[in-house]
Amino acid sequence: MTHPCSPAGRHPPGTRTIPQHPPNFLSLPGIWSPPVPARPEYAIDRQPCVPVRFPDGHQEILGLRDVVLRAHEIEDLALPLPPAASGVLRTLTAVAARVTGLDDPEMTAGEWTAHRRALLQNPQGFDSRRVHDYFDSYIWDLFHPERPFLQDPRLAVQCQRRAGTNALVFGRPAGNNLAWLSAHSDMNPVPVPCAQALWHLMAQHFYGAAGTCSKRTVDGHSSIMGKAGPLRSTVSFHPLGRTLYESLLAGVPKFNGDWHDAEDLCPWEEPELPDPLGPLPPVTWPGRLLTGRSRHAILLVPTPDGQAVADAYLTWASQQPKLPATDPFLIHDIAAPKEKTAPRRLIPRRADADRAVWRDLDALLLAGDESAACMRPAAFHTLNDLPPDLRATLRVRVHGFDQDRETSNRTWYTALTPPIWPWAQEHDAAKAQRIAQCRAAAEEIGTLLAAKAAEAWRETITPPTTTTRPSRKTPKRLCSWTLQASAAYWPRAETTFWRLIEEPDVPARRAFANDAAAALREVTRPAIVQFRQAAPAVTRAVAALFREPGRRRRAA
Repeated sequence: MTHPCSPAGRHPPGTRTIPQHPPNFLSLPGIWSPPVPARPEYAIDRQPCVPVRFPDGHQEILGLRDVVLRAHEIEDLALPLPPAASGVLRTLTAVAARVTGLDDPEMTAGEWTAHRRALLQNPQGFDSRRVHDYFDSYIWDLFHPERPFLQDPRLAVQCQRRAGTNALVFGRPAGNNLAWLSAHSDMNPVPVPCAQALWHLMAQHFYGAAGTCSKRTVDGHSSIMGKAGPLRSTVSFHPLGRTLYESLLAGVPKFNGDWHDAEDLCPWEEPELPDPLGPLPPVTWPGRLLTGRSRHAILLVPTPDGQAVADAYLTWASQQPKLPATDPFLIHDIAAPKEKTAPRRLIPRRADADRAVWRDLDALLLAGDESAACMRPAAFHTLNDLPPDLRATLRVRVHGFDQDRETSNRTWYTALTPPIWPWAQEHDAAKAQRIAQCRAAAEEIGTLLAAKAAEAWRETITPPTTTTRPSRKTPKRLCSWTLQASAAYWPRAETTFWRLIEEPDVPARRAFANDAAAALREVTRPAIVQFRQAAPAVTRAVAALFREPGRRRRAA
């Protein structure tokens, strides 16, 4: 599948100099003449900007072109910023689809599967000629005057003020925010090395905040309100093979016929800059689906030597409502429709730094049906078509960014599962169902523990009298016993979970109840010595943990 190139503004790697003026007396022989300033340039396809790890453990920093060329030698990305790693993986997956022809919608399902299996058998990785042809066709320069990579040069005119590097870099305090964990200040902004600026550029496009941003004026229309990035507050699940080459090919989502029949272009492949006031281009497969749904417009301002970013513009890219799209690397929870005739709503599962990845395993392994409460990532639907040796070693890389829907960022995290695909429902239905059963039992007991710990706390500090009834209202803030008991319970539950999936005859609910009881007794031990009501309240809470659902407590 071929795509239009953008020859305007293309140039070979290196530094382009400004044309010299006609000779004057300063340029005469023997007389010193000042050097002609060079335009800053940072081509991410050749400049080292993406850390990678090799099977022997050593790491290197490569340009995007070399990452693709050497993907069969690389074990995994080594980006220290999970939101950026999530964006880079989507970008590389789109590039892999382009250079292999897996983006051809005219292929039948059988032809597509056979083509991918043939590619996976190639020990030399991606075709180097096609890789070079692809990267030579587009502009990858962060500071190009006409088409800087994933940026909009019009912001220099359309925005009155710059946002600053602190607004660009996640984790830095910006504006009037207090510097709790970072010494950065807008009064003395620190330039960002170009490689790190690229990481945060990616993270902003995928996970950027909604709300107030720099004022942008386009054809008389001004606004200071932006919309959240397409992946904000979500957690991504990426198939991880033995090499990056296998990971990218395993992660290419399959064409299912549901996508719009428009030309599919990634942002750097577009012949023109997007119209901020026009309608959004349709979500097409796989380029726009993976890389073309950003709601932010960004422009980096380089330092004079081009080795760092000194400032940045950060504002809205479009005021249009987002178009529906199902990201192929997200778990989607299915919400029941309010009306019987309405379609089911797919809600991306939110990232939660307090939630261990094993609690999502059943969502990855179960194929699902019409009655399922969640849907596994679409990229996982074709993993059964992979060669058996790859399926047996396939792991899952997890990248999450715990955020709210608007502006607050809590923390990001990454995780790695063991090889889990042999447990998938299609290969081992009994093991998949056991995993789902144990996960559900752990969640049930965890929820019950939080409620009973709070109830025991209330009975301890405000014991009921003969004239008052115990409150059944859920407190707005979690009490210390609930927080401490949950923190002590879930690590125990994880150990029990991995044991139980190998012991199918052991009752799961009682095993997790034992963990919850031990956690509650541990965190309440000091209070039992201090408060007379604590011991009876904890005893009642522990008994409730072992009570089977549906059984009512006998009246005294």
